[in-house]
Amino acid sequence: MIRRTFLLIAALFTLTGPAFALDRPLTEEEQQLIREIGEYNSQIRTMAGRFLQIDGAGNRVEGTFFLERPNKVNFRYGPPSREEIVSQGAGFYVLNREEKTKYAYPQETVPLRQFLGDQINLLEANLSDVVTTDTFIAISLVDESPMGSVEVTLIFEKETKDLWQWTLTEPSGQELTFSIYDTVTDVEIPRAFFSIPADYTSTTSQ
Repeated sequence: MIRRTFLLIAALFTLTGPAFALDRPLTEEEQQLIREIGEYNSQIRTMAGRFLQIDGAGNRVEGTFFLERPNKVNFRYGPPSREEIVSQGAGFYVLNREEKTKYAYPQETVPLRQFLGDQINLLEANLSDVVTTDTFIAISLVDESPMGSVEVTLIFEKETKDLWQWTLTEPSGQELTFSIYDTVTDVEIPRAFFSIPADYTSTTSQ
Protein backbone atom coordinates (compact mmCIF):
# COMPACT_ATOMS: atom_id res chain seq x y z
CA MET A 1 0.00 0.00 0.00
CA ILE A 2 2.80 2.42 0.90
CA ARG A 3 4.66 1.63 -2.35
CA ARG A 4 1.53 2.34 -4.41
CA THR A 5 0.96 5.55 -2.47
CA PHE A 6 4.59 6.48 -3.03
CA LEU A 7 4.30 6.10 -6.79
CA LEU A 8 1.16 8.23 -6.86
CA ILE A 9 2.77 10.98 -4.80
CA ALA A 10 5.73 10.85 -7.15
CA ALA A 11 3.33 11.26 -10.06
CA LEU A 12 1.90 14.35 -8.40
CA PHE A 13 5.30 16.02 -8.52
CA THR A 14 6.08 14.81 -12.04
CA LEU A 15 3.40 16.62 -14.02
CA THR A 16 4.98 18.50 -16.91
CA GLY A 17 4.14 19.31 -20.53
CA PRO A 18 0.71 19.23 -22.20
CA ALA A 19 -1.25 16.02 -22.62
CA PHE A 20 -4.80 17.29 -22.14
CA ALA A 21 -5.84 20.90 -21.89
CA LEU A 22 -8.59 22.95 -20.33
CA ASP A 23 -11.38 23.17 -22.90
CA ARG A 24 -12.27 26.78 -22.10
CA PRO A 25 -10.43 29.99 -21.30
CA LEU A 26 -10.02 30.87 -17.64
CA THR A 27 -11.95 33.88 -16.44
CA GLU A 28 -10.02 36.86 -15.14
CA GLU A 29 -11.27 36.06 -11.65
CA GLU A 30 -10.01 32.48 -11.88
CA GLN A 31 -6.63 33.58 -13.20
CA GLN A 32 -6.23 36.08 -10.41
CA LEU A 33 -7.20 33.57 -7.73
CA ILE A 34 -4.86 30.90 -9.08
CA ARG A 35 -2.06 33.46 -9.28
CA GLU A 36 -2.69 34.50 -5.66
CA ILE A 37 -2.71 30.86 -4.55
CA GLY A 38 0.69 30.33 -6.13
CA GLU A 39 2.16 33.48 -4.63
CA TYR A 40 0.78 32.71 -1.17
CA ASN A 41 1.98 29.12 -1.09
CA SER A 42 5.38 30.03 -2.50
CA GLN A 43 5.93 32.19 0.59
CA ILE A 44 5.44 29.20 2.88
CA ARG A 45 8.97 27.94 3.46
CA THR A 46 8.15 25.25 6.00
CA MET A 47 4.94 23.43 6.89
CA ALA A 48 3.98 20.53 9.13
CA GLY A 49 0.70 18.85 9.94
CA ARG A 50 -1.35 15.69 9.76
CA PHE A 51 -2.83 13.90 6.77
CA LEU A 52 -5.64 11.44 6.15
CA GLN A 53 -5.31 9.17 3.12
CA ILE A 54 -8.38 7.39 1.71
CA ASP A 55 -8.27 5.00 -1.24
CA GLY A 56 -11.08 4.00 -3.59
CA ALA A 57 -12.10 1.09 -1.33
CA GLY A 58 -12.50 3.41 1.64
CA ASN A 59 -9.34 2.29 3.44
CA ARG A 60 -8.02 5.03 5.70
CA VAL A 61 -4.44 5.70 6.75
CA GLU A 62 -3.25 8.63 8.86
CA GLY A 63 0.11 10.18 9.47
CA THR A 64 2.14 13.36 9.70
CA PHE A 65 3.88 15.36 7.00
CA PHE A 66 6.72 17.87 6.92
CA LEU A 67 7.64 20.19 4.05
CA GLU A 68 10.58 22.52 3.63
CA ARG A 69 11.24 24.51 0.49
CA PRO A 70 13.06 23.95 -1.66
CA ASN A 71 12.74 20.27 -2.40
CA LYS A 72 12.25 18.56 0.95
CA VAL A 73 9.20 16.58 2.07
CA ASN A 74 8.42 13.75 4.48
CA PHE A 75 5.21 11.70 4.72
CA ARG A 76 5.39 9.66 7.93
CA TYR A 77 2.70 6.99 8.27
CA GLY A 78 1.22 6.34 11.71
CA PRO A 79 1.64 3.10 13.70
CA PRO A 80 1.75 0.24 13.14
CA SER A 81 3.55 1.33 9.96
CA ARG A 82 7.21 2.32 10.29
CA GLU A 83 7.44 3.56 6.70
CA GLU A 84 8.07 7.06 5.41
CA ILE A 85 8.22 8.72 2.01
CA VAL A 86 11.10 11.19 1.94
CA SER A 87 12.56 13.59 -0.60
CA GLN A 88 15.61 15.74 -0.03
CA GLY A 89 15.86 17.10 -3.57
CA ALA A 90 17.68 14.13 -5.09
CA GLY A 91 14.77 11.76 -5.59
CA PHE A 92 12.10 10.10 -3.48
CA TYR A 93 12.75 7.27 -1.05
CA VAL A 94 10.50 4.84 0.77
CA LEU A 95 12.16 4.19 4.13
CA ASN A 96 11.29 1.35 6.46
CA ARG A 97 12.82 2.30 9.79
CA GLU A 98 12.01 -1.09 11.33
CA GLU A 99 13.57 -3.21 8.61
CA LYS A 100 16.21 -0.55 7.80
CA THR A 101 15.53 -0.64 4.06
CA LYS A 102 15.17 2.05 1.42
CA TYR A 103 13.70 2.15 -2.07
CA ALA A 104 14.80 4.97 -4.38
CA TYR A 105 12.73 6.65 -7.08
CA PRO A 106 15.04 8.53 -9.51
CA GLN A 107 15.09 12.31 -9.41
CA GLU A 108 14.89 12.60 -13.19
CA THR A 109 11.36 11.20 -13.07
CA VAL A 110 10.38 13.29 -10.03
CA PRO A 111 11.48 16.87 -10.83
CA LEU A 112 9.44 18.37 -7.96
CA ARG A 113 8.67 21.40 -10.09
CA GLN A 114 5.15 22.18 -9.00
CA PHE A 115 5.02 22.15 -5.25
CA LEU A 116 8.41 21.81 -3.62
CA GLY A 117 10.37 24.43 -5.54
CA ASP A 118 10.84 28.07 -4.64
CA GLN A 119 7.98 29.29 -6.82
CA ILE A 120 4.55 27.82 -7.57
CA ASN A 121 2.81 28.88 -10.77
CA LEU A 122 -0.19 26.70 -11.55
CA LEU A 123 -1.11 28.87 -14.53
CA GLU A 124 1.92 27.38 -16.30
CA ALA A 125 0.88 23.82 -15.42
CA ASN A 126 -1.24 21.61 -17.66
CA LEU A 127 -4.70 22.57 -16.40
CA SER A 128 -7.51 20.19 -17.30
CA ASP A 129 -10.32 21.66 -15.18
CA VAL A 130 -11.04 24.49 -12.75
CA VAL A 131 -14.19 24.48 -10.59
CA THR A 132 -15.08 27.11 -8.02
CA THR A 133 -17.65 27.19 -5.24
CA ASP A 134 -18.40 29.85 -2.65
CA THR A 135 -15.58 28.58 -0.44
CA PHE A 136 -13.26 26.39 -2.52
CA ILE A 137 -11.48 26.22 -5.85
CA ALA A 138 -10.56 22.85 -7.37
CA ILE A 139 -7.67 22.93 -9.84
CA SER A 140 -7.08 19.79 -11.90
CA LEU A 141 -3.82 18.97 -13.64
CA VAL A 142 -3.30 16.03 -15.97
CA ASP A 143 -0.22 14.67 -17.66
CA GLU A 144 1.95 11.67 -18.38
CA SER A 145 3.75 9.99 -15.50
CA PRO A 146 5.85 6.81 -15.37
CA MET A 147 2.53 4.97 -14.88
CA GLY A 148 0.57 6.66 -17.68
CA SER A 149 -1.83 9.60 -17.58
CA VAL A 150 -2.50 10.77 -14.03
CA GLU A 151 -4.90 13.51 -12.96
CA VAL A 152 -4.37 15.52 -9.80
CA THR A 153 -7.12 17.71 -8.38
CA LEU A 154 -5.94 20.23 -5.80
CA ILE A 155 -8.55 21.88 -3.60
CA PHE A 156 -7.76 25.22 -1.99
CA GLU A 157 -9.79 27.40 0.33
CA LYS A 158 -10.59 30.58 -1.56
CA GLU A 159 -10.35 32.92 1.41
CA THR A 160 -7.14 31.64 3.00
CA LYS A 161 -5.50 30.20 -0.19
CA ASP A 162 -4.53 27.15 1.87
CA LEU A 163 -4.28 23.70 0.32
CA TRP A 164 -7.00 21.57 1.89
CA GLN A 165 -7.10 18.34 -0.09
CA TRP A 166 -5.86 16.64 -3.24
CA THR A 167 -7.07 13.62 -5.19
CA LEU A 168 -4.88 11.51 -7.45
CA THR A 169 -6.61 9.54 -10.21
CA GLU A 170 -4.59 6.65 -11.62
CA PRO A 171 -4.59 5.59 -15.29
CA SER A 172 -6.92 2.75 -14.20
CA GLY A 173 -9.40 5.27 -12.78
CA GLN A 174 -8.73 4.40 -9.15
CA GLU A 175 -8.51 7.36 -6.78
CA LEU A 176 -6.43 8.21 -3.74
CA THR A 177 -7.42 11.26 -1.67
CA PHE A 178 -5.29 13.14 0.85
CA SER A 179 -6.72 15.66 3.31
CA ILE A 180 -4.38 17.74 5.46
CA TYR A 181 -5.22 19.36 8.76
CA ASP A 182 -3.70 20.79 11.96
CA THR A 183 -1.12 22.49 9.73
CA VAL A 184 1.42 24.97 11.03
CA THR A 185 3.81 27.07 8.96
CA ASP A 186 7.18 28.71 9.47
CA VAL A 187 8.25 26.03 11.93
CA GLU A 188 11.70 24.58 12.47
CA ILE A 189 11.89 21.00 11.18
CA PRO A 190 14.74 18.73 12.34
CA ARG A 191 17.16 17.98 9.52
CA ALA A 192 16.97 14.30 10.44
CA PHE A 193 13.39 14.20 9.11
CA PHE A 194 14.77 14.52 5.57
CA SER A 195 17.78 12.25 6.04
CA ILE A 196 18.41 9.00 4.17
CA PRO A 197 20.39 6.67 6.48
CA ALA A 198 23.51 5.43 4.75
CA ASP A 199 23.33 2.03 6.43
CA TYR A 200 19.87 1.15 5.10
CA THR A 201 19.73 -1.68 2.57
CA SER A 202 18.49 -0.75 -0.91
CA THR A 203 15.55 -2.76 -2.24
CA THR A 204 14.07 -2.96 -5.74
CA SER A 205 10.65 -4.47 -5.12
CA GLN A 206 8.02 -5.09 -2.45
